[in-house]
Amino acid sequence: PDWIFDFMPSRGGYFIGNVSPARMDFRWFCLGNFIAILSSLTTGEQAEAILDLVEERWEELIGEMPMKVCYPAMENQEWQIVTGCDPKNTRWSYHNGGSWPVLLWLLVAVSVKLGRPHIARRAVEVMEKRLVKDEFPEYYDGKAGRYVGKQARKFQTWSVAGYLVAKMLLDDPSNLRAVSLADDCHIRSAPVLKRSNSFP
Repeated sequence: PDWIFDFMPSRGGYFIGNVSPARMDFRWFCLGNFIAILSSLTTGEQAEAILDLVEERWEELIGEMPMKVCYPAMENQEWQIVTGCDPKNTRWSYHNGGSWPVLLWLLVAVSVKLGRPHIARRAVEVMEKRLVKDEFPEYYDGKAGRYVGKQARKFQTWSVAGYLVAKMLLDDPSNLRAVSLADDCHIRSAPVLKRSNSFP
């Protein structure tokens, strides 16, 4: 897509979404990329490239409230077709490029795992300027995540939990063991499952 030429920085990268074997979704998806790092499904180089992208595209992916669930937002008829015309999913809202405070803990976990806690601290500082004052909303709207979501519920447990987990990971990085798999090249392979030994 045309937007990708301006979005891709000189350093950094990410995994694109696979909608089907013949159709790729080139948007950035926070969950898939960060879970891949925490699950040790990435190489070290790939993990660093993903975090490099976040740092290089801070305004687009973090903005005024961490963190964009996906980038960029779908526009015009595309969002109506893909999301079933859910009015919460207009561009830069809800699941269509909205900013979700709960995703902060993933960014912090990845930053701590890769030894780059300065990224995590910066994101936490951004969040702390508004989250309590805005009464812990579910999500934020707008290209930069400036506005409380138009249908966001307040005092959301997961928004509070995302913030608390992020703080715990920064205060004591050993907590990372609870949410991240260690990088291990010597993982024992699972036994091959055969029909003869899978049924009594």
